[in-house]
Amino acid sequence: MAAVLSRVATFAIDGIDPRPVWVEVDVRAGLPTFRVVGMVGTAVRESRDRVRAAILNSGFEFPARRITANLAPASLPKVGPGFDAGLAVGLLAASGQLPAEGLERWAVFGELSLGGELRPCRGVLSAAEGARRSGLKGLIVPRERAREAALVEGLEVAAVRSLRDMADVLDGGALPELPEPVEPEDAASQASLDLSDVRGHALPLRALEIAAAGGHNLLMEGPPGSGKTMLARRLPTLLPPLTLDEALEVTRIHSAAGIHRHPGLARTRPFRGPHHTISASGLVGGGHVPAPGEASLAHHGVLFLDELSEFSRSSLEALRQPLEDGHVAIVRGQRALLFPTRFMLVAATNPCPCGFAGSDRACSCSDAELARHRRRLSGPLLDRLDLLMTVARPTAEELRSPAAVTSAVVRERVLAARERQQRRLRDCDARCNGQLDARLVRMHVRTDEAAQRALARAYDAGALSARGHDRVLRVASTIADLDGRDHVGLDDVMQSLALRLRIADSWEAAA
Repeated sequence: MAAVLSRVATFAIDGIDPRPVWVEVDVRAGLPTFRVVGMVGTAVRESRDRVRAAILNSGFEFPARRITANLAPASLPKVGPGFDAGLAVGLLAASGQLPAEGLERWAVFGELSLGGELRPCRGVLSAAEGARRSGLKGLIVPRERAREAALVEGLEVAAVRSLRDMADVLDGGALPELPEPVEPEDAASQASLDLSDVRGHALPLRALEIAAAGGHNLLMEGPPGSGKTMLARRLPTLLPPLTLDEALEVTRIHSAAGIHRHPGLARTRPFRGPHHTISASGLVGGGHVPAPGEASLAHHGVLFLDELSEFSRSSLEALRQPLEDGHVAIVRGQRALLFPTRFMLVAATNPCPCGFAGSDRACSCSDAELARHRRRLSGPLLDRLDLLMTVARPTAEELRSPAAVTSAVVRERVLAARERQQRRLRDCDARCNGQLDARLVRMHVRTDEAAQRALARAYDAGALSARGHDRVLRVASTIADLDGRDHVGLDDVMQSLALRLRIADSWEAAA
């Protein structure tokens, strides 16, 4: 029997980006072997046994010949089980059990079970985008992830359950209908949170509103049980809904990371709260096979770092570049992968190891312990935070009082402020005041003379760095937006300075 060669399109997920991969299968006479080459990882090497069992259990014949499968380009690392479908289809075509014509128009992506079922795997949305860019007619994916792939316009999606269904589609059969959309669980969980649960905390609530309106980073310091975590978890209820482009970005990242639990488009802004034992690569991304970290998983949402002073110094220092640039570059093996990190950082910390410094309870920490506690946070990191807020324990009377405000009321003000910012920033890349760099601050923030003098006095007194100077202006601009004004006045700057310098001096002095 002459050698037969088939060629199937599939995709490798490189970080969060799709890379076209051609599965070339050669079947020829010789001792029965099945080799997979092309810089493949362990999961891809193991796919030989899955593919063999899936083909036999689906009613096809597994050829007792010399089989070589090449995943090209060979210079690109191949990891994960998503190549199973391409290997199985390529082998069926090379052995004459499938027509080769159908392979020219379709890409395939998915993991196979031993029984021949097609299982979902990470990165389906990225694979669908790669199929469209490659000019292919459509993509065959597991039924559970078909809604996710269908988010890409101009691409036919075949939602199949098994290798047999996949063969029917490639043989010219009718496309299976897409499954019904499913409401994501995270939308219901976020809907249960509301600012009406908060009692007291007038100033922290104001800071939370400003942070949401301008996309500003926020640090809350206060004793245990004062409500820092409660406030942080309600911040997403104040943020505007995801735009279509933002939702696609969030879905792509979460799909590539394997945490997109429901099919279809992401509906809510991410809220990520990693434990303080997380490593630097877990926080900003990396690893032997580069993957997005918590900073990227919080893209277009909130990254909440509770007990900030308990995080390792290396992890917190790794956040500095993502906070400033909105992305992080991970370099592995001569390849640089770019992960987006446009998130709001919300952090909470106790004022000292025992947690009661500056409160109505006596602090048991020594001066050395207090200084060591505060040295865990570097000045450069604090300088990248826009709002520094002390959260005191609410009084007994405040706990009994009715709610001061609801999330719906505050969200209306936040949406109005964001709309003002979008109109003002329509000609630049920034979408809100929190994303303005020094050049854009000078271009778009208009201040009166009294405000400029007050800011100059704070800067000349050494209370602000050059970066802090611009961040005060960004927050002041957001305060003006909340009040419906285009120009920043003295009161706006004074409020911004108060929200930034309230705890900054004591931290920097200890550092």
